[in-house]
Parts: sequence; C-alpha cells; structure tokens
Amino acid sequence: MAALGEFELIHRYFAAAACAAPASGVARGIGDDCALLQLPPGEQLAVSTDTQVAGVHFPHAHDPFLLAQRVLAAATSDLAAMGATPVGFTLALTLPSADPAWLENFARGLDVMARACQLALIGGDTTRGPLNINVTVFGRLPVGQALLRSGARPGDLLCIGGPTGEAAAALPLVLGERDPAGAGDAELLARYWTPQPQLALGQALRGLASAALDVSDGLLADCGHIAEESAVRVVIDAERVPLASALRAAAGARALQLALSGGDDYVLAFTLPPAALPTLQAGGLPCHVIGRVEAGSGVCVLDRDGRDITPAAGGYQHFGGPDGQA
Repeated sequence: MAALGEFELIHRYFAAAACAAPASGVARGIGDDCALLQLPPGEQLAVSTDTQVAGVHFPHAHDPFLLAQRVLAAATSDLAAMGATPVGFTLALTLPSADPAWLENFARGLDVMARACQLALIGGDTTRGPLNINVTVFGRLPVGQALLRSGARPGDLLCIGGPTGEAAAALPLVLGERDPAGAGDAELLARYWTPQPQLALGQALRGLASAALDVSDGLLADCGHIAEESAVRVVIDAERVPLASALRAAAGARALQLALSGGDDYVLAFTLPPAALPTLQAGGLPCHVIGRVEAGSGVCVLDRDGRDITPAAGGYQHFGGPDGQA
C-alpha cells in the first residue's frame, strides 16, 4: 500500500493506540494469528459484524475522525441491543491508498469511540481497494439473559431509548446540500456522525425487557422485525413518539415521518411488561413509552383518535439511494 507496508501501517496507527492496550476479557490481542478472549464462567459471547462502504453507507467526502466513530458506534450498538457488555473488536480496512493524514485521524476517532464504549482493539486486516470498513464486535453476557427480538407478548409496552429521525434529518447537511446553521444543525450532525450506543440501557434491560433491538433501519421497519419474530402486532401511538427540537426545526411537518422511517439513530427499541416499567424508570435510564403489543401481526401507527396513519412500507436506505448507490 504505497510506501507503507501492511504491518507497519497496523503497528503505527492501530497497534500502538490506547484502545489496543490489554483489557479485561482479552487474554491476547494484536500480535498473533488470532486474538484470545477469556469469558467468566456462566457467560456467553455475543458477536456482530458490520460493514460500511463509501458511497453507500457514508459519503466519499467525509472527516475520517468522525467516520471512525460512526462505524464503531454502529457496530457496538448491536451489543447494546443484546444487553451485552463490550469486550473487544476487530477492524478490517480496505483502503484506496495509505494516506497518513487520513489514517492518523481515523485511528484517533476510533480510539475515542473505543474508549467511550470500553472496547479493546484486538486484531484485524488491511488491504487495498475501494474504501470499505468492516468491524466485528465481541461482548459477553450471562447465559440465558440475551435480549432477543422474539420475546414480545400481547400486553407488553413498546418503548424506545430516545428520539429518532435526527440522523435522517442530518443528511442534507452531510451531503452538503445546505450549510449548518446554529446549534440545532450541530445536534443533527452529531447524531449522524457520533451516535452513542445505549450500552447501559441494554444491560439494564436484561431480565426486564421481553424483546429488543437497535433502531438502524427506521423505527417502523425495526419494530416490524420484533412483530415478525415474536408473531405479534406492534402498535405505535404517533403522539407519544418523542421528537427532538432540532428535528422539528429542520423537518417541520415532516418531523414525525422522519422519526418513524428515518434510520441510523442507534437508540434501543424494546418491549416491556408493564410491571417492569417502574424498575427501569427508577434507574434513571431513558425510556419513552410509545405504544403497545397486541395479538395479530405487523406494525401500525395510530393518531390520537385511533385512526391508522401508518406510512407506506419501505426501509431506510442509510446514505445511499434505493439502488444502494450514493
């Protein structure tokens, strides 16, 4: 890769980073053919892989410092959705060239998010080609306590861990279609580039929530996954969906539409028996009740008068358009 060899690249920008230091649960990190993880007795390993491609999941024109935070946060959010405690991650980078400035800033951003999530970098790979970033995260949790999509039951509450739609509202700013103006736009950009995985909430939901996932493809689409896997009907009360002030200011009348159908928010959506709600609220963790689970199938959105206002089906396309291209 240009004048910089693969092993020198790994050592200079990643193996020497603070997030690659020895960590709890990691018996052996970077330096051998495999990393070795050490789990306490009675715990399981949670594993998730996320791939992001330039021009599909993020724009070709980007800040590598922010991009690194985004890709690691997106992958780590899957651990939060399962209720797992983070352990480590691997990074596979396909790069057009070994640009020292890009690598330095990407590694710096990666280290910031890794330390915030208490994840250790334990290995990976580099190769040459169109920019492609693959992150595999590893977490641990007690046997039998993983949060799944298949446990929702009629009578459960539908909850989310915070507002949705802000990352989708940031797209005109990300694409340079309009310039940022004020604190509201800065908030939207932060939600897009530096989402914060809800790890503490996910761990608190163990033993309380009946089903959970993270909102990456849009609230409607992801609640549809719970409905399908649990064989239930999920009802969203439109007036109870939290709308951030920055979203209202940017989207106006389209705010609810973006909150329902926009993606890349990485907040948790979960179902909860009503009796468990006071326990969760007592912990001070974010929890907005936005609907309920009923017998039946599918997802519907009701207005305050009980009328069905469910938008037409269609998943969020992240950065790319319907054909997967920028």
